Amino acid sequence: MTPSRLATAARGVAALAALLFVGGPLAIQIGLIAPIAGFTGFGVGGLLGGVALVLGVAGLLRTRPGSGRSGRDRALVGLGVGAAIVAVFVGAIVSAPDVPRIHDITTNPDDPPMFTTAPEGRPAAYPSGNASLQREAYPDLAPIRVDSPPAETVDRIAGIFESFGWKLTLRDEEAGAVEGNETSRIFRFVDDVVVRVRPSGDGSIVDIRSRSRVGESDLGANAARIRRLRDALES
Repeated sequence: MTPSRLATAARGVAALAALLFVGGPLAIQIGLIAPIAGFTGFGVGGLLGGVALVLGVAGLLRTRPGSGRSGRDRALVGLGVGAAIVAVFVGAIVSAPDVPRIHDITTNPDDPPMFTTAPEGRPAAYPSGNASLQREAYPDLAPIRVDSPPAETVDRIAGIFESFGWKLTLRDEEAGAVEGNETSRIFRFVDDVVVRVRPSGDGSIVDIRSRSRVGESDLGANAARIRRLRDALES
């Protein structure tokens, strides 16, 4: 019997897709490649999974009984692996929140806290075009009123950072500032966080800003981080 090229291609593309889809995040975890490279590999692997799925279906049709062509097992491999990758990839896309393509979020767009310890790579200023988009997408984010005085509030916030496993890079009771960053589990992306604490009567007003170092959209991660810190501070 004549081997089916479509079936062989389905298996080959499926193998490459699986290598990129799984290998990209794994290579990040063990430090072989940069997070953005692994994330790109993951995305390409997802797209190739779709190609493998299509080739697998075509390969099955090409090797149907009586066709005179072999390779049905290879077509099944391409179909199965491709379908699994596509299911995970599409599931991740569908579950992603419908949020604007911004990566710098704050409780106070009119007067955002400024970073002093975050590395270069993003402009220090809060993007002027973010404010209206952020207010529409995250109307619950606003300055936070707490009853404790600024120095005590700074200590509480620093403790929350550490309890969350965030890296603490600045703790200044006198200036009323806390800074740090969080690294995502799978792709190891680093997002920076700055908190400003100002006196307000017998208590404090707290403003938070969370910013991604890479990418244009954060898929809601920075707003979720601010809410998590806010909820811990208010509890």
